[in-house]
Amino acid sequence: MLITFIDILIIWELLNGGSTLYLDHIVHSVKKEPGEVAGEWIEKGIHAAVGGQHTQWGTYNALLYTRTSYIEWLAVEHEEITKMAKHPLIDLMLHDLNSSGAGFNTICIRTTTIDSLCNQLEERGIKTSGVLHAERKTTSGLVRKWKMLFLQEEISNDLPLPFFIEWEESDETRYLLLQEDGTIDKSNLELSITTCEFHVGNPREVMDKWKSYFQLIEKDEQTLLLENTQLVFKQNLSETKERLVSINIDGSNLHKEVTYEQAIYRFL
Repeated sequence: MLITFIDILIIWELLNGGSTLYLDHIVHSVKKEPGEVAGEWIEKGIHAAVGGQHTQWGTYNALLYTRTSYIEWLAVEHEEITKMAKHPLIDLMLHDLNSSGAGFNTICIRTTTIDSLCNQLEERGIKTSGVLHAERKTTSGLVRKWKMLFLQEEISNDLPLPFFIEWEESDETRYLLLQEDGTIDKSNLELSITTCEFHVGNPREVMDKWKSYFQLIEKDEQTLLLENTQLVFKQNLSETKERLVSINIDGSNLHKEVTYEQAIYRFL
């Protein structure tokens, strides 16, 4: 289904007056095991942790939390389950891994009204995935649950639209639990993802759609603002695929650029 500018305006109307929109997390598909990923970042002086398993998708992950968002390094654990999952995020991950290897896939936006958002979209004839229930079994055995919502769109080399998430727990409760199990330590709470930089064929067109979609403030000719980060759209000069290519992270002692699994992390 092609998403038109009219569709985007309708979605803007649905979101207008709704909950504040934050960057929840960035999905970075990798070909390494979570323990290896977390260990490599710990060696760099950045606290990361093994997340757990998505048994229904055949995937597992490692996590790097910041004050209001996080990075998910997502990998295939059981290929036969992953191929049969038929899930929008997993299909995107497989498409990207098979076409260009590891790298950033997409971003996720946090909301607290996912069920009403889905209903309103469907009432207006805009097809969605429906609210999808998901869970992850942590290394401690705890099952963490959440809901997801995707707009139906063909998976391709074009920039994918972000998807929505609503967590079962409040942000405060979730972060407390993550500190208790060691996923978050004090150093993580000093970090913030300040910029997400996307390379696309037509930055103005993408910005106009995303600006309407999210009801975002346009900071300048290449920047839109979420509550906790800025989204920068630049002309794609060499890549054939439109994707997030780099992020800026403030608050660490690293102070350098790290290219990891075909993605750029700038520690300011």
